[in-house]
Amino acid sequence: MEELKAKYRQRFYEELFGSCVPFWLRYGRDPEFGGVRNCLDRAGQVYSDDKSVWMQGRTAYTFSSLCNRFGKNEEYLSFAESCLRFEKERCIDPADGRMYFTVTRDGRPLRKRRYWFSETFYILANAEYYLATGDGEKLEEARKYFRFVLQMYRDPSSDPYRVTPKTIAATRKMKSLAQPMILLNVTSVMRRADPANEREYAAVASELTRDIGNFYKPELHALLENVTDRNEYLAEAAEGRVVNPGHDIEASWFLLEEGLFRGDEKLVGFAKTVFDDAVARGWDEEYGGILYFRDVENKPVEAYEHDMKLWWPHNEAIIASLSFYAATGERKYKEWFEKVVGYAFPRFSDPEYGEWFGYLRRDGKPTEPPCKGHTYKGAFHVMRMLFKVLDIFDGYTSAGVEKRPFCGKETGNI
Repeated sequence: MEELKAKYRQRFYEELFGSCVPFWLRYGRDPEFGGVRNCLDRAGQVYSDDKSVWMQGRTAYTFSSLCNRFGKNEEYLSFAESCLRFEKERCIDPADGRMYFTVTRDGRPLRKRRYWFSETFYILANAEYYLATGDGEKLEEARKYFRFVLQMYRDPSSDPYRVTPKTIAATRKMKSLAQPMILLNVTSVMRRADPANEREYAAVASELTRDIGNFYKPELHALLENVTDRNEYLAEAAEGRVVNPGHDIEASWFLLEEGLFRGDEKLVGFAKTVFDDAVARGWDEEYGGILYFRDVENKPVEAYEHDMKLWWPHNEAIIASLSFYAATGERKYKEWFEKVVGYAFPRFSDPEYGEWFGYLRRDGKPTEPPCKGHTYKGAFHVMRMLFKVLDIFDGYTSAGVEKRPFCGKETGNI
């Protein structure tokens, strides 16, 4: 690890504080209505006034996390608080407490999705902001929405939520990996922010790791994106055969952190298997980089962007590979870390204007015109990757309070 730290630490630090943080502080803040303006072109100019609700939570989480790791910074906290205030005042439907997915610049509702990912990032943001400031109201908001989302996850048809299924359930009832995966990460952060309720979070984490395990099919060497409500592989439909290598890689380090927290060698072993299978299937042997979608039987993929290279799977692979190397010392994870870093930094990072491009074609060239932010990309995946790598290099606890050697029983993050 010391060899990697000597080689890479300064590069990651400069990318975080010399490129990404200044970009979002300079161009993302909305001085008129508050929150973050997430639709930014390569040079940081706004190309759409509409705001992504989950990007408000992601931005607040990121800038609060920086304070928890590198020391309190009033500019970061002000930005985070502005995003949280915008969400609470403008982005919650008073009819049922659900959050919108997109709103206008001044906060009028535009779109509300069946999914509850806006809520999950709102939880993360409130919890991390509480850790940075001690603001008890933010912890209460995080607790409230954690239990709110957990109810929707367990019983999506219950009042007042009534989450509309993606397909007609009487014909085909499917489940998505994204839901238990993100909830496992949310549970990890909540456990760190709210240790008084540790037993509750431990039970939920156990439930979620079991649920994630239902998506893994050993005979296919794949953690599938979708399974039936009976946890079955649906081979006759394209959606049943989809593998999202980026999601699998992200899930692998969520599982690893939970396994290390529990001291559960079997769970750590499962996390390794998920990562190993995902990078083996996702890596593009011809052009390099991680493909967006694959069919588990190597049949055609319906999503037209399936062979593109997106920023976030590479971010997740960098976190995961270094995490596995730190936890196990196995050389293959060191090699994957350097392989992904060697592909991603020269192609995604923009030394001229800062931050990272979001989308590359299969051959590694950015789409034209390139952008730095939109409804799905903002101040989150790239910056989380950068500070998580610094966490591992520097031996920080996830709260950034003290230094200690990297080990298994860390709370929250590794």
